[in-house]
Amino acid sequence: MEFNEKLQELRKNKGLTQEELAEKLFVSRTAVSKWESGRGYPSIDSLKEISRFFSVTVDELICPEEILSAAQEEKQALAGRTVSFLSNALDLLTAIALFLPVFGNGNAAPAAVTLFGLTGVHAWVKITFLILIGLTALNGLCGLILLRFDRPVWNKHRLVTGMALSVLGVAVFIAARQPYAGIFFFALLIIKTFGVMKVRGNHEYK
Repeated sequence: MEFNEKLQELRKNKGLTQEELAEKLFVSRTAVSKWESGRGYPSIDSLKEISRFFSVTVDELICPEEILSAAQEEKQALAGRTVSFLSNALDLLTAIALFLPVFGNGNAAPAAVTLFGLTGVHAWVKITFLILIGLTALNGLCGLILLRFDRPVWNKHRLVTGMALSVLGVAVFIAARQPYAGIFFFALLIIKTFGVMKVRGNHEYK
């Protein structure tokens, strides 16, 4: 009998619903549903909690091969959360571009200025810059908040959105002849891309 079947049997013997078991284990009902359907394994800490709650040993719950799978899954999930945290933090960091003197005012006033001090462009261009930086920072803030919930799909969406906004930022600033702002966005994009590729590379290697 595999882990998911054992967990279902133990839960039903206790007369608990998935939601009630989730409350006892301090996890989400979605997590219990995933475990019982065989779509994933609990973390090592959750396995210990399940073992204590049902008064069984970890060895009785799960075989060595499944323990290895659970450990690998936990490691990959941790790496994914780390990359998501880094990417979201970098997106939020773009807000400082509002206050850094990385915008050129043109030949008439060649000194670099902050976005709020920018006068050498049309108003709609300045507004475009403001919206782009604001959306990127907001995406990062939302991503950091959503990391508190066990929703990998949400994290993935925020990651994809953040990458897209960074690419758009590079394109917009370069097209507007704002190389310093473009380099700033490009540097953040490179760091995020490196993190994503490293996690994916480790996953494929293993």
